[in-house]
Amino acid sequence: MKEERNYYVYILASKRNGTLYIGVTNNLLNRSFQHKIKENKNSFTAKYNVNKPVYYEIFAYIGEAIAREKQLKKLNRKWKIELIEKENPTWRDLFDDL
Repeated sequence: MKEERNYYVYILASKRNGTLYIGVTNNLLNRSFQHKIKENKNSFTAKYNVNKPVYYEIFAYIGEAIAREKQLKKLNRKWKIELIEKENPTWRDLFDDL
């Protein structure tokens, strides 16, 4: 029997309208924690203090999640901000909800 797993496409922000980062993971809580503690000190997110999960989507298949991640990365900044604000208008850090 195959274990069911979810995949997440997420957007992190440094602050409201700040620097954005888009990623994909199968464990959003753990991945968000890694960003918060700056586990990889030389990473983009550590360098620019991008550690607030402000938006995410859930997928059943990794291929769909990767395709969506690529799609979001191609969007211009204005569209990314609109996407975040549609679901999270105050740019609240969603970490505690995960």
